[in-house]
Amino acid sequence: MIDAVVKTLSQMFTPPFRHVLLKSIGLALVLLVVFAIGTYHGFTWLATSGAVWGESHASVLPHAFWTVLVWIFTFAAGIGIVTGAVFLMPAVTSFVGSFFVDETADAVERAYYPAEPAGRALSFLRALIEGVKIGLLAILVYLCALPFMLWAGLGVVMLFLANSYLLGRMYFELAAMRFRPPFEAKAMRRANGAYVFLAGMVIALFVSIPVLNLATPIFAMAFMVHIHKQLSGRRIELIEPAR
Repeated sequence: MIDAVVKTLSQMFTPPFRHVLLKSIGLALVLLVVFAIGTYHGFTWLATSGAVWGESHASVLPHAFWTVLVWIFTFAAGIGIVTGAVFLMPAVTSFVGSFFVDETADAVERAYYPAEPAGRALSFLRALIEGVKIGLLAILVYLCALPFMLWAGLGVVMLFLANSYLLGRMYFELAAMRFRPPFEAKAMRRANGAYVFLAGMVIALFVSIPVLNLATPIFAMAFMVHIHKQLSGRRIELIEPAR
């Protein structure tokens, strides 16, 4: 697994990857900006409209109270943008990654496995469905872990473990489906569940690093191409002596 990490990192900024990397980062930034604008406007609308409604229906409370409440919600808007961008990055990268599956995998296979048969390009719809599905699951996990964030860091641990599973599952299956049918790719992932989960922990660690995590879709897909190749080779080694 360490060898796969080294190979992936050494290829990240090579010319074949550079173009894909820039496109991936650009799309991730666009999605984060849209999220930030939506979050900010949502909180500010709640602050102003809610305060006006509250002041008109609860005149017992002084005007200063509602002014402070508006300030708190405005401050929460800024905090929400930052924390949301950090904790929802797995969901963003899952969606973004679905657009660059084949470009990334092709570059890895040409560089490290030129003598082996090239993988078949996944249909855009298949990659998009997998990306959206895992992205929505990541958002659900974030919402479930949110109440535990202030409880001795339990929420952070829950998020890390869940992201390890979700990201490892998604990117391994996308790498495997270039060489085998979806049902076989999923069966292979289940048969190597512990190893794929450990590989997912590497991706979850990568996605937790600010700024660098914008490159997660490219890193994760390239990394899982190597992991799939390793597991496929191990499977062949186990089968061939029996023949």
